[in-house]
Amino acid sequence: MQLSSVCVLGAGSWGTALAHLIAENGCPVSLWDKNPGRIEALAKSGRNERYLPGLELSKNITCESGLEQAVYGRDLVLVAVPSHAFKACLLSLRPLLPDSVNLAWGTKGLDPESGKLLHQVAVDIFGNECLLAALSGPTFAREVMRGLPTAITVASPKENYAMAVAEILHNEFFRVYTSDDLTGVQLGGAVKNVLAIAAGVSDGMGFGANARAAIITRGLAEMMRLGEAMGAKARTLMGLAGVGDLILTCTDDQSRNRRLGIGLGQGKTIDALKVEIGQEIEGIVTARLIRRLSLELKVEMPIVEQVHAVLYLGVSAAEAVRSLLLRDRKPEAF
Repeated sequence: MQLSSVCVLGAGSWGTALAHLIAENGCPVSLWDKNPGRIEALAKSGRNERYLPGLELSKNITCESGLEQAVYGRDLVLVAVPSHAFKACLLSLRPLLPDSVNLAWGTKGLDPESGKLLHQVAVDIFGNECLLAALSGPTFAREVMRGLPTAITVASPKENYAMAVAEILHNEFFRVYTSDDLTGVQLGGAVKNVLAIAAGVSDGMGFGANARAAIITRGLAEMMRLGEAMGAKARTLMGLAGVGDLILTCTDDQSRNRRLGIGLGQGKTIDALKVEIGQEIEGIVTARLIRRLSLELKVEMPIVEQVHAVLYLGVSAAEAVRSLLLRDRKPEAF
């Protein structure tokens, strides 16, 4: 199977970086966004000054303000919108595409209404005839745009499709691995955002490197317990889409979720931090959804529980940390 042209939906930082990467690999790309003004500015300046200032876009990208024109004749539709907009985006696509659509996404998170993984949402809308693939891993958009070394996982239940999607992404600085574990790759990309908030809170309160390492390690244990309950493979969560992405988002201030946590640890409000950060913070909604999953599946996730309490129940960062430290002593286990 070979893919020769791509439409990327969503001209935020990640969608723009993916479009640039694929276009620089020699594959024609159309880039669409629901904000016509953003697309017009991209087409005029050749840059995404809002999200990736100072970086030039590939000349092989065609900016499209109309969704139908953007997807027309493209072999692959690659969705890079926030998780809360994923379902609406697919519903808009449905009348424009055949049942046997080739669909992939770089969106990380769950459907905010149902709590479903995104491949479940895609099947609900397009049926079982569509080919599905999820991209996830430790990837900051600006570093991808700059051509810095990066590795990522593409997951699909169809091996030849995963390979085809990997082929259009892979180059000398962007290494792509494939997987058949669609659940594990998506789950890792969602849970790590919640844990990054926790790591940020710890650093914002000045607790240091020891505490951060403990949160990452015990957070990974929570991720793996939930993964086991949902049928994910342990090796997936120990790979790029799990522990790799977890380390990245918990330790680098390019992570919006980590920056939110730092601000909360410093006593700032969520509303003020949303304005300060100025981009989608996936971990806020995902914390609610992952907590709900943990309760439904009876999976113990104390760090996620406390992040949820801080975000939704008015619990202070100090109170949340105290609750974690006062838990009963027990043998270390995953």
